[in-house]
Amino acid sequence: MPQPAPPRRDRPARTHLQTALELAQVGMPVLPLRRGKVPFGNCPACTGQPPACGGRPNMKTPGPCRCPGPCHAWAAATADPSVIASPAWASAWREAVTVAYHPGGAGVTVVDLDDTAAVAWARKTLPATKVVPTTRGEHWIYRGAMRSVNAVRDGVDIKSTMAYARWLGPGTGTMTDLPDIVRALAVKEPSTVRSAPQGITVPARAGEGGCPHRTSTYLDRGIAMAEQRITEARSAIHTTVYRAFLAVLATHGRCGCLTEAHVTRLFTAAQAKGESPRHCTDAWTNARTTLGM
Repeated sequence: MPQPAPPRRDRPARTHLQTALELAQVGMPVLPLRRGKVPFGNCPACTGQPPACGGRPNMKTPGPCRCPGPCHAWAAATADPSVIASPAWASAWREAVTVAYHPGGAGVTVVDLDDTAAVAWARKTLPATKVVPTTRGEHWIYRGAMRSVNAVRDGVDIKSTMAYARWLGPGTGTMTDLPDIVRALAVKEPSTVRSAPQGITVPARAGEGGCPHRTSTYLDRGIAMAEQRITEARSAIHTTVYRAFLAVLATHGRCGCLTEAHVTRLFTAAQAKGESPRHCTDAWTNARTTLGM
């Protein structure tokens, strides 16, 4: 994550344009945000069908916008200083209230934690990484890009490719690689359920080397949190069970530390919410297939 030098006390604070240019120097694609902390609207030429830039109006396909001004939200982000400081962007910078960046374009993923409950969940569940305070919560930033998904759980959004995030400073801590447990949050349960034998299937204990967890506390806490997530679900029970299984497997499935007792606890929590043993087995099998186990 780039870390521009803080402004000296003996000179005026940087303008948004100056901040954007400093970020661009370290390869971060940036864009201005207007009042409401949202991107500027599309230019007149791009409001037609099809838009003049050749992209789709909602820019749901990857790729930068080629318009001279900041157009198409995240797709406007650029690290080219000649574009950022161009006359076509000048009026946007005069109106801008803050600077944003395209995380995926910078090769990072932002886990946006929108409240104290989400922050508490992350501190118990996710590997430590660079943290940037926000107005109500925190941004946890990992090295590596993935698809962006909103509301992967209460108060948690994932911002990476085809999304933007506000620049709120360099943050603290050391950025670490994007973990499987974050990637798993963005995976939806497959619509086609694979048939699987009845009963509980536990990952092979001798799979991929020694267990990286120094104590059993980390595993026990992960199982307890998965049980709680299933128990507290009020809707989308199938999806909640699948995602809980996926998160456990992403963190513990390859080291051989899961036992039948652990999996039984998860299945019991799911069945208490109305899932059948067959549904539990299918969700477990689908989660393993998703992770390539």
